[in-house]
Amino acid sequence: MAEIRLTGRTASPGLALGPFTVLATAVAARTETGDPAQETAALLAAIEAATAELADLVATVEGDAADILEFQVAMLGDDALAEGAFDAITAGIPADHAWRAALDAEIADYGAADDEHFRARTADLVDIRDRVLAQLNGVDRAAAIPAGAIVACDDISPSAFLAADWSGGGALALASGSPSSHVAMLARARGAPMVVGLGPLSWEGRIPATALVDGDAGTVILDPEPETRRHFEQRMAAAAAARAAAEADSTKPAITADGRRIAVLLNVAAPEELAGLDPAICDGIGLVRTEFLFEASRGLPDEDTQYAVYRRILDWAAGRPVTIRTLDAGGDKPIPGLTVDRESNPFLGVRGIRLSLARPDVFRVQLRALARAAAHGVLKVMLPMVAVPAELAAAAALLDAEIGALEASGIACARPPLGIMVEVPAAALRAEDFAAAFYSIGSNDLTQYTMAAARDIGAVADLNDTGNPAVLALIARTVEVGRARGVEVSLCGDAGADTRLTTALLATGLTTFSVAPVAVAQLKAAIATVNR
Repeated sequence: MAEIRLTGRTASPGLALGPFTVLATAVAARTETGDPAQETAALLAAIEAATAELADLVATVEGDAADILEFQVAMLGDDALAEGAFDAITAGIPADHAWRAALDAEIADYGAADDEHFRARTADLVDIRDRVLAQLNGVDRAAAIPAGAIVACDDISPSAFLAADWSGGGALALASGSPSSHVAMLARARGAPMVVGLGPLSWEGRIPATALVDGDAGTVILDPEPETRRHFEQRMAAAAAARAAAEADSTKPAITADGRRIAVLLNVAAPEELAGLDPAICDGIGLVRTEFLFEASRGLPDEDTQYAVYRRILDWAAGRPVTIRTLDAGGDKPIPGLTVDRESNPFLGVRGIRLSLARPDVFRVQLRALARAAAHGVLKVMLPMVAVPAELAAAAALLDAEIGALEASGIACARPPLGIMVEVPAAALRAEDFAAAFYSIGSNDLTQYTMAAARDIGAVADLNDTGNPAVLALIARTVEVGRARGVEVSLCGDAGADTRLTTALLATGLTTFSVAPVAVAQLKAAIATVNR
């Protein structure tokens, strides 16, 4: 049989060849008790077991992956989610049918919402629905993903992705999905190639034995012919050799072919990510996301808890600069009990610095912990989603007040430099109006706000492109203002790790990039090839 070639969109780069596996949801019959009390008890137990299952999975991951799963835990803990199912059980409907009907109605409501934030949550609800049904039916929801497999399905939930071991290879070939989805983000972080938008997966009546995924070109080949496979294996070997060479040079400075020194910093979502890393691979830490401290299962962190974590990161950096971002909640990062529920448009609502200023009781605690930690290293504080100078001024006033209170109490502290993330076009266009100690460009949000194209909608994925001249112009303008003011400008969004954009980003005048640890070696290798 001839090989089958499919074309989609790149979601995570890389090459993979392996056995072909279709991820299918398990279906099983359940014996109904006919007793509403027993059915109610069964559903309660299933929800509790599903919550525990998710909590166990949260304990194995960190950073953004933990945030995604914590949101599902919070949704399962919302009594309103299951209220319709329990009402149906009281009326004589079996637990599994009642739960499915209630969740399907909720999924339909979210899917039909005007706001993309709620539409994006349908994947979480589908995952929750199926996880509880699996507990009710006493079967696994889906077949386990074999190590090194090429996984094919319509879409995959974050929890299903995280339950698999991608360290030994493997890739994803999805009929739908988006390059900006949560799973795509996780795949990039773990180096798993992923192609989305392949359309209906068809193999002409036969299930392929093997497949290759070209995450660089956005193609998938089922049952590749011997010559196709041979060429692909040669490319894989060359790519592996290039990675090995890049890793060997990962502790060397990043220098362009024409001799320009480029600073490469790390993005860190949780201190655990630093375990086993040699600080020599980087020039410091350009972004510490503090959302992990506010996970639903932990509650709001107190001052000492935050201080201890910040000190731990500074100690690892061993004198290198560390930039810690204040809480960036809201948008696609809700925190139950803190963020605003069901905003009509969360991405344009109370998020980032807006939320912090609206909750000064929470913000002051974080500022105190940061000021205390600043006495023990080169610490910088970065404010997310700043749109107008008044927000920076308000945050600076709160910081000064807390430093004054600490000093009055005889507690060691220091005033860290206060910078802003440039994520809103208004901030990029008028960067000179901000008395910021530094600028850090958040390419993800800057791109989606400039192009009016959400990060997690497959239909507009081509528009969500940091390489668009309009986005690059905003980056270049920010760099120009930073140079004129004599302050650092860095880029800490996903675009920094996309080596297809390295030349274009360097052309804007950027000299500082901050990327995930896994991307450092490849970025340095890409920088070394750039010549004016």
